[in-house]
Amino acid sequence: MQQQLDDPRLWSVASRLMTLYAKTFPGSDGSKAVHWYRMAATAADESGNDEARVWVRGRAAIALGYEGASLGVADVLADQAMAISGRPSLGLLNAVMGKAHTAAIRGDRTTALHLADRGRRIFDKAGSHEQTSDYAVPWWRMNVFLSLLLARLGDERGAVEAQEAARRELPAELPRFTTHLEMPRGLMLARSGDLLGGADYARTALDALPPEKHSLTLRLLMAEIEQT
Repeated sequence: MQQQLDDPRLWSVASRLMTLYAKTFPGSDGSKAVHWYRMAATAADESGNDEARVWVRGRAAIALGYEGASLGVADVLADQAMAISGRPSLGLLNAVMGKAHTAAIRGDRTTALHLADRGRRIFDKAGSHEQTSDYAVPWWRMNVFLSLLLARLGDERGAVEAQEAARRELPAELPRFTTHLEMPRGLMLARSGDLLGGADYARTALDALPPEKHSLTLRLLMAEIEQT
């Protein structure tokens, strides 16, 4: 690809591949994951394609925010995405929800809920309902985002409602997202004071998956629950 990057369209392709590669590193390892997310943003800028520029930044923001890692970088990339374009898109949705998660982790309930409401409005216009992939955000995936967000805010009722809404439409071919819906229950138990019970609940949910499906994100969520 380096030999063909005089074509702006291929800068866009390169930026998306860099974003994919960044996801293979823990967000807590800022020197690697963040390096590649920033490289992806630079490559997208070279493409001159605002859709790509917003998408790579939004994808980085939701990855880091959901994982609870490199929160400052997640905020910066989300802010950049929102400044580039306010047009409803999957990239903008990811950026807004990623920033909502960083606010929730910091304990800024007002900002987190405001951004979640904005995310819902963007989703109504830009949700990718027809796709089944790690990068699509259909209704069930939006509720996966909300489930963890509300659990981080201590809103048990809202988190459970989001979990139930997601389960109703969760594709059978993506079993690890069932685990994504169970982990917030462990987090809520831990936040309520039952630290051991919360960690045990989350560990049981994680161990129900084959080891090869223990994604990096799930392992980081497990660590967050254990450290609550």
